[in-house]
Amino acid sequence: MARTPSNMLDLGTFAPDFSLPDTVRQSTCTFNQIKGAKGTVVMFICNHCPFVKHVFDGITSLANDYQKKDIGFVAISSNDVENYPDDAPALMKQTAEEQRFTFPYLYDETQEVAKDYDAACTPDFYLFDEQNKLVYRGQLDDSRPGNGIAVTGKDLRAALDALLTNRVINPKQKPSLGCNIKWKA
Repeated sequence: MARTPSNMLDLGTFAPDFSLPDTVRQSTCTFNQIKGAKGTVVMFICNHCPFVKHVFDGITSLANDYQKKDIGFVAISSNDVENYPDDAPALMKQTAEEQRFTFPYLYDETQEVAKDYDAACTPDFYLFDEQNKLVYRGQLDDSRPGNGIAVTGKDLRAALDALLTNRVINPKQKPSLGCNIKWKA
């Protein structure tokens, strides 16, 4: 199991736009279509990574709690499916249905969106405010496979709660840790 940290894109960066296929709804989705009135969470995940599998319930719960508070959510997989067929779009759709995702699960075949976001690992989390400026990037929480810490989403939840109540979001943020994005050769 690789242990790759987030690159930690600069706070204040504007959300890079994208237009990617939604593997569940069989349509194309852009940032502007998924963004929430009060903020947006962009997650880079995949199907096969043990770090992502470990937090599936946590991200589903997070989305269920905050989508009703006008926070948009989207998950993106940018892995090379030729060498990692478990991450293919048909299986992404299956994963989204099994995990009961209430948000789009998009496929970044060219890997350009992952590069635009400077994504490095799965899972990798980004929170943008209502003006599409990055206010949080990094980990969901301290839980990792096998470390005995419960998945609560406390770090990202704290950032979301601060955003929603107009409080300052702590700029000292921990990088996420997971499998590296499987880049094409």
